[in-house]
Amino acid sequence: EPGGRTVRKGIDFSARYQINNWLYGDINADVARPRSVDDARGNNYIPLAPTFTSTAGLFVDLKNGFNAGISYRYMHNRAANNSYSLTAKGYFITDLNANYTTKKYEIGLVIENLFNQSWNEAQFEYVSRLKYETEPVDEVSNTPGVPFFAKLKLSEFF
Repeated sequence: EPGGRTVRKGIDFSARYQINNWLYGDINADVARPRSVDDARGNNYIPLAPTFTSTAGLFVDLKNGFNAGISYRYMHNRAANNSYSLTAKGYFITDLNANYTTKKYEIGLVIENLFNQSWNEAQFEYVSRLKYETEPVDEVSNTPGVPFFAKLKLSEFF
């Protein structure tokens, strides 16, 4: 829904470090203070706007064709409405992958949500009223995030 003028102030940080010729890591972090310009203080939060996010990983890439990595995705709790009386819950998810790659094909294993964390992928404010409720209820509705999920992959290069 249209919300008027906003301002988002923050810092973004990204780095990649090559530890040696087969091992490297990277990190991305973003901190922000998102606010609505035209609303009164305390009612000027921007619903679902991230305030702190981060991704990072450690990766191996060997000359024999083996490559693998472990990484995480993090999102901090954030306002689900303009008064921050509802909270969209953050999450910390770890993913893992391992591959064997040649010039003609790649076979691999991908594991999403390695530690099977319960998390919400999509969240939003929703006002509802069930048949037995006398007043509407303002709450956060969500779509659950992917639980532990492993898949094998086979790719052919041509």
